Amino acid sequence: MSMRSKIAVIGEKESVLGFKAVGFDVHEVTDPREAEDIIDRLYTQNYGIIFITEQTLAPIASVLDKYKDRELPAIIPIPGRQGTMGLGMSNVKKSVERAVGADILFKD
Repeated sequence: MSMRSKIAVIGEKESVLGFKAVGFDVHEVTDPREAEDIIDRLYTQNYGIIFITEQTLAPIASVLDKYKDRELPAIIPIPGRQGTMGLGMSNVKKSVERAVGADILFKD
């Protein structure tokens, strides 16, 4: 596996455990601050994609700003076991606005 193809998943145990079955590196956290440290460590280990549950990401959303202009890793919010919080779509909208200069996506 090339370094850029390394994929990790971060979140609460009930939400991320199943990702082990498909070969992703799973990091179970109980405190979102742990997740921020894990993201920093995975960056130094050249991970290409980091999936993180929205519930884990919400309190540390500023971590996205730290990595938004870097090629890697792609940090992708995913719904946790409680369902979606809308963070994934919100980040897509922000990225589109930054690239295009306007919100061109449909409103909910």
